[in-house]
Amino acid sequence: MPQTRGAYHRLLEEISSGRIEPGSRITETELAERLQMSRTPVREALRRLEAEGLVTHKPRVGVIVRQLGYPELMELYEMRWVLEGTAARLAARAASEVELEELAAINDEMAASAGDGAALYALNRQFHTTLIAAARNRYLVKSVRAIELTLQILGPSTLREMSRATEAIAEHARVVEALRARDGAGAEAAMRAHMESAQRTRLRQLRRHGRLMESEEGPEP
Repeated sequence: MPQTRGAYHRLLEEISSGRIEPGSRITETELAERLQMSRTPVREALRRLEAEGLVTHKPRVGVIVRQLGYPELMELYEMRWVLEGTAARLAARAASEVELEELAAINDEMAASAGDGAALYALNRQFHTTLIAAARNRYLVKSVRAIELTLQILGPSTLREMSRATEAIAEHARVVEALRARDGAGAEAAMRAHMESAQRTRLRQLRRHGRLMESEEGPEP
């Protein structure tokens, strides 16, 4: 249903942008009024988000945005190292020259967009999406999307920090350099280093804002 999809994407955007923070209570009535739609599509959107592990239902409280604890956050980033590192290794073998040029062009656009957090976020996603597609493995793509979806809970991109954006652009350049050399091991190592750097920044960001819980149960199986 179009309204359900609209409500879902609006909620996801508000969670990923940080407008709805982890631990926040979400009510169908308030959302329906704010989105100017009936409660039914809002309810269906919340059910989808709950199935995906982004929100949870607590007795006597209602629906709240999940909070990621330290152990789960570490597990998620560990999977990012593995999956995106593997994607880079596979892309070194399978990527076309056009795809390699596109990756370099996207990274150049990022360098030209310094200070524009929204543009950097969009271009960064485009870079990673292009690289993962170049790996030519549909199961890898599906697994990466699942990890990225859960990470939306963490809020705004770390690229809003100018120092991190500068680091990320340099890290991307090293990945592209290894891909162009068809160096699978080098591309994997460069991508893992990129993921580790992003993880350190994210942990520092969450601690600074008091949003990192030491422990938290994961989503229901």
